[in-house]
Amino acid sequence: MDSDDERLLRGRVYGHDPTAPEAAPLPGHHYAELVGGPLDGLLLDITTVPPEARPEGAALPTALSTHGPEGRSLYQPRPAAPSRWDWQGDLR
Repeated sequence: MDSDDERLLRGRVYGHDPTAPEAAPLPGHHYAELVGGPLDGLLLDITTVPPEARPEGAALPTALSTHGPEGRSLYQPRPAAPSRWDWQGDLR
């Protein structure tokens, strides 16, 4: 397995060009895995989100939502596994 294969297996970070170095997880950062919906399998960098704000989740812009380029997908942390954020639906 070469370094490109290893990078793909480690996951890709939401919001970055897949070929950019920052598309792979960075040491010292905290990530939530997005589960379900259009962003399934991507990692969300939550390093700068204070722990007390994390339970609110995030509405993430994505052209892959059911509303197209104007849409957002809502993800919220699992109560029993806060490092995994589940898809709650799409918003306009």
